[in-house]
Amino acid sequence: MTIALPRTAAPAGAPAADGFVERRALRRLGLRKALPAARLFGVVLILGAWAGGALLGLIDPRKLSAPWTVLQTGWDLTVNGPLLANLGVSLQRAMLGLVIGVLIGTTLAVIAGLSRLGESIIDGPVQIKRAIPTLGLIPLMILWLGIGEQFKVVLITLGVIVHMYIQTHASLTTIDQKLVELSEVQGVSRAEFIRSVVIPGSLPGFFLGLRLSVTSAWLVLIVVETVNATDGLGKMMTNAQNYGQADVILVGLVVYGVFGLISDSAIRLLERKVLSWRRTIAG
Repeated sequence: MTIALPRTAAPAGAPAADGFVERRALRRLGLRKALPAARLFGVVLILGAWAGGALLGLIDPRKLSAPWTVLQTGWDLTVNGPLLANLGVSLQRAMLGLVIGVLIGTTLAVIAGLSRLGESIIDGPVQIKRAIPTLGLIPLMILWLGIGEQFKVVLITLGVIVHMYIQTHASLTTIDQKLVELSEVQGVSRAEFIRSVVIPGSLPGFFLGLRLSVTSAWLVLIVVETVNATDGLGKMMTNAQNYGQADVILVGLVVYGVFGLISDSAIRLLERKVLSWRRTIAG
């Protein structure tokens, strides 16, 4: 539903200021344009509270190291330690599982979204998988695949598939019926209908699924790398737990968090570029 924003008359001799009027209307409704780097504000607050607690002695350094200690440890692990090697292994696992999961999940969503037969075959099993936590499959996957790389990649892939399918399928099946009827009246071919209506209409759901999939890939990765892994950030953190090295554990968590934030921001930027034709509150 389109909401027409009220417009005010421009001063005599002045050009129409539609953008200004719309911005003023958004402000009146309590909405604002996004500020650059505004998403980092909450992160800065958390870091400030963390640093303040460490300075005032409110935080036990044996359980939660100070931010500067974590930074120093991270630098030492980067220069003289295994951080970069473990990071490379973790990124490879996450990216491989993510790419395979996105391809499979999107393909299943397109088949189910454009075919009643496809939906009857695919949707039920995917919904059953959605009800089963991916991490709950670890014992079965170990039994089937062992504890090697295949086990880790398959679990990441399974976590990604569900998010991609659910979001993309939802976008495909909620395309406005009026667009379908208009395409039918205009005699649009099926190929042109898919290219001009279905694909643009499904992109918002696809990008939302991609954002959720990236998060899922990182979450599953953290867990599977603690299951008898020989390398990776999760293995580094498990070793640190055995020796009571809270600062090393925090370095691993910070790295996971930073890469999660960077990947999510990259997808959001790509989404704004690809869907620049959409007019939304977020701009």
